[in-house]
Amino acid sequence: MRRVVVTGLGVISPVGNTINDFWGSLLGGRHGIAPITKFDTTEFKAKLAAEVKAFNARDYMEKAEMLRSDLYAQFALAAACQAAEESGVIGTLPPERVAVYFGSGIGGIQTFTNELDKLRTRGPGRVSPYFIPMLIANMASGLIAIRFNCKGAAMPSVTACASGANAIGEALRVIRHGYADAVITGGAEASITECGVAGFVNMQALSVSENPDAASLPFDRRRGGFIIGEGGAALVLEEYEHAMNRGAKIYGEVCGYGSTCDAYHITAPRPDAEGGARAMADALAEAGYTGTESVYVNAHGTGTPLNDIAETLAIKKAFGEEKAKEVLISSTKSMTGHMLGAAGAAEAIVCLKALSEGIIPPTLNLTEPDPECDLNYVPCRAVSADIELAVSNSLGFGGHNACLAFRKV
Repeated sequence: MRRVVVTGLGVISPVGNTINDFWGSLLGGRHGIAPITKFDTTEFKAKLAAEVKAFNARDYMEKAEMLRSDLYAQFALAAACQAAEESGVIGTLPPERVAVYFGSGIGGIQTFTNELDKLRTRGPGRVSPYFIPMLIANMASGLIAIRFNCKGAAMPSVTACASGANAIGEALRVIRHGYADAVITGGAEASITECGVAGFVNMQALSVSENPDAASLPFDRRRGGFIIGEGGAALVLEEYEHAMNRGAKIYGEVCGYGSTCDAYHITAPRPDAEGGARAMADALAEAGYTGTESVYVNAHGTGTPLNDIAETLAIKKAFGEEKAKEVLISSTKSMTGHMLGAAGAAEAIVCLKALSEGIIPPTLNLTEPDPECDLNYVPCRAVSADIELAVSNSLGFGGHNACLAFRKV
């Protein structure tokens, strides 16, 4: 099989809108959680979110293009522009050999809300002619392909919280099996809306804490749900020989991918964690894991009561009880909130930076460990570690489990 490496990164996030700012915030334990500013939360139980700050879509697109694209697609395009510029791969390959695989769990929910309000208050004639293309979850891929003249497949991945990770995994397979030589991939989400927050809080998924410094609490006994986040994250995946021949900067190799389904429940994880453990085991086997390497796991780690226990069990099953105790684990959602369809891509970036720089970002706020979550979650402060393998877990509603594995080149 052909080897696949990462040659470009880009991010728009609640803790920074460049890779340097994003990474610096995570290492410094700076979170992006604050009271929601996008709408009046007086009647809402959940009042906090991890919003993107100081984002200007005009930095990446013309005004006309901005007005006919949903915020999730703007986040996607902005992150993709950063990654493509850093990579420099565009123009080195025929357009037919460059693809786009980009995930979103929900798509244009803000557009849907806005246009439904118009329909109800002003009639069907006032609904935007751009309503459908702004709403649909494949439009991020389409806009990125148009911007960079990518004429290979332009595909979405829609697997809830696993969307970004599944997009990267499928992009890996596309290059490995010769269907493309480079792929712009990742995920984006912009669901901090009245409808989105109401839906998540009514299903008891969101934290209702009003203290931003003690709201996102993965693996802590006080946890009570996730903090909704937003943003976009992009990676350029490239065939190894092509990247080497053109002298590209290489962040690391995508060496393993596991994708499974619990086939159990629309939201709850399997109590025995079989599906998540199997996704991890598949990724580890594909990565050539021997059982002796030093490992970092970027956990899905949402801070919901059931998820954190199930993921702890999945890690133990995948690595074995004894080795699991040696693995360094952290949930960066403690700082970014849960970026939903963008989370898997943002956390893949964390894995690559941890590999290349030898630093593991912390699980912020982990001061009262849950006895049922009894592994090393790197509490509160970053640690230095020369890891050989980095693994990223993403577990989505519907039972979707995705795991990505990365190595240094």
